[in-house]
Amino acid sequence: MSAQVAVAGIPFDANSSFLRGPALAPGKIREAYRSDSANTFAESGRDLGSDAGWTDLGDLPVASPADFRNLKNRVHELAVQYPKLFVLGGDHSITAPVVRGIQAAHGNFSILHIDAHPDLYDNFEDNPDSHASPFARIMEEGLVQRLVQVGIRTLNAHQLQQAKRFGVEIIQMKHWNDNHVFTFDGPVYLSLDMDAIDPAFAPGVSHHEPGGFTSRQIIHLLHRLKGRIIGADLVEFNPSRDPSGITAMLAGKLYKEMLDLLLRTS
Repeated sequence: MSAQVAVAGIPFDANSSFLRGPALAPGKIREAYRSDSANTFAESGRDLGSDAGWTDLGDLPVASPADFRNLKNRVHELAVQYPKLFVLGGDHSITAPVVRGIQAAHGNFSILHIDAHPDLYDNFEDNPDSHASPFARIMEEGLVQRLVQVGIRTLNAHQLQQAKRFGVEIIQMKHWNDNHVFTFDGPVYLSLDMDAIDPAFAPGVSHHEPGGFTSRQIIHLLHRLKGRIIGADLVEFNPSRDPSGITAMLAGKLYKEMLDLLLRTS
């Protein structure tokens, strides 16, 4: 059986606005996944350690601004070769070129974006490629059918205006209900920012935003997601703020659950 899901790291954080560090995350997530303190089973019972349906391609080269600009082309090559792509960031700026590459290979899809921040700034700190702006780029380029955002708890006037402009569907964290089920009729891309989770559970992020999801709530959300997942990213884990390794282990857990989700949705 050939692999249906390809994993690729993008160790890039040059578009971070506050702290650097997420470039270290792909390696740390893989270490957590392989840690002897846990195992390679997802909660569904799937043993990812012996599942031939996925493969890890290692990290994509992002040593320069030119490499970042070329990410769309590199991702497109992978999306043509593999039906599904799972990317480990890196800061959230990587999502825009990844979505461009997948859209070029597969056509339009919807996005479920789980985050404390809507990342809709038009041009944050004079950087249109900022990690605070990827969904503005995605929406203005018309790359997706729907953008659904959940976990948001930092919505300011500018980003609210942007959300209205682009028709973004937002469920703010203050309106969250554990019974909510996300259903998509067509293909969907999943973008999970680690700071969607409350810093009590995930302190290893650059932007601590209290009032977020618990670990179990985020896993529960993933388990109940209904749709054909064609791609995903896990971003904004910052190992430099995670001396105990607790966020790394949570990221490793989410890595397993997201991989399982990609493998079981056709």
